[in-house]
Amino acid sequence: MFVDNFHLAGSEPEAVAISYRDIEYTYTEMENKVQKFTSFLKSLGVKKGVKVAISSPNCPEFIFSYWAISRLGAVAVPLNMLFTLEEIGYVLSNSESQVLIVHPEILKKVDASGIQLPGLKNIVVLDDDTLGKIDSCDPLMLDNTDKSVDDLITILYTSGTTGKPKGAMLTHRNLLSDIQSLTKATYIGPKDNFLCVLPMFHSFAWTVCVLLPIYCGGTVVILDSFFPSEILNSIVDKKITFVLGVPSMYALLLKRGQPKQFKNVHLTVSGGAPMPVELFRAFTDKFPVNFVEGYGLTEASPVVSINPVDGVKKPGSIGLPLPDVSMIIGDEEGNELPVGQVGEILVKGDNVMKGYYRDEKATEETFINGWLRTGDLGRMDEDGYTYIVDRKKDLIIMGGFNVYPREIEEVLYTHPKIADAAVIGVCDPVRGEMPKAFIVPVEGEPLTEKEIQDFLREKLAQYKMPRSIEFREELPKNALGKILKKELE
Repeated sequence: MFVDNFHLAGSEPEAVAISYRDIEYTYTEMENKVQKFTSFLKSLGVKKGVKVAISSPNCPEFIFSYWAISRLGAVAVPLNMLFTLEEIGYVLSNSESQVLIVHPEILKKVDASGIQLPGLKNIVVLDDDTLGKIDSCDPLMLDNTDKSVDDLITILYTSGTTGKPKGAMLTHRNLLSDIQSLTKATYIGPKDNFLCVLPMFHSFAWTVCVLLPIYCGGTVVILDSFFPSEILNSIVDKKITFVLGVPSMYALLLKRGQPKQFKNVHLTVSGGAPMPVELFRAFTDKFPVNFVEGYGLTEASPVVSINPVDGVKKPGSIGLPLPDVSMIIGDEEGNELPVGQVGEILVKGDNVMKGYYRDEKATEETFINGWLRTGDLGRMDEDGYTYIVDRKKDLIIMGGFNVYPREIEEVLYTHPKIADAAVIGVCDPVRGEMPKAFIVPVEGEPLTEKEIQDFLREKLAQYKMPRSIEFREELPKNALGKILKKELE
């Protein structure tokens, strides 16, 4: 089975596959659109192995393009909408993309910048003229005789928190494995309507909000922008049953939403960034939903673990490994550590990438003894639940003591006047490093450094106390709401 044709096994061809604004596409209509996109791309010379970049906000054409690229045995390269023009140029060059499928508004920005895009043979603008040409194409259905489940289907570039973005190479087997594991863990089916408001260019939304529902015969409800009121209205109007979000999204919905708006939602999943325990408790106290936190990374297609949908949920934990995925806490040599000890989270399974595109050194450094190194420090309890302690690179070593920023952040989030917080290490000539906190106060709530220090002093050891505090109106974040500590540094 291949990612680009598993929906053909669906038992309800006239069921709604995609809902976008006032438009609906059944599975039959989606298949017809994909065949026409396939025909169009083939006429441009797209074939097996060719890299095709996609730069577009959430829309049905993103899905049709991706499916058509895969049908031809080519490789999709989704572009992060938050990348700078310099980063976009780097990704197009590094991936050796020959075709760029782009939304008209994005093309305007590219043209205005004067950026050079060498290596591109064709730029396909998703405007009315091009879409008309595609609709006039004869449908093209291809067989899979020259394809393997171990062929590349996509190259997903990381956000580049350390150096240039790296392209994670994912195969059909990688994505299918993750989808099938998620199906076993979440018990979703053809009657489910999935809210897709997170950006499709990111592996989290693409796998969980697009591939998973289509694999199961459900409906993808696409939103192309993030407005809490629009999300809440869609949850009600579209009878959403599955909500996928990030902590910052749930913080806004907590303020604006009403319990009755979630009456049809039977599963709510958080990922992409650590979920503060206080936010989890506040959300589950207010809304009648089954709320679980999961964990993953692009290099693992991306989901690795999730709190049980039916079973014990442990706030602050990323849960248990998905079926058919292995996860341990390892030392620097990749040896498994005893229960309770802090080490690096290591992952193994068919969902794990082949490696980084054109970067053998980075690939070699990312694997140890056959395990994928996640870069996250964690510990595992006696029941097998894992707790993330912090990013390995974020660890602060102050005067020989290990200080984990996330521990300080969790305490800060319990302060009623703090809306957002981040802690980083800054250089200190005596102690090596010191913790510094960045605080976004709740709007309209006066807050002083002394008030925060007094609050923390009762809850943290002296060596963990931030030595300085900076107030901000907002913190820099990526497309999934994860705070970009590199920018704070």
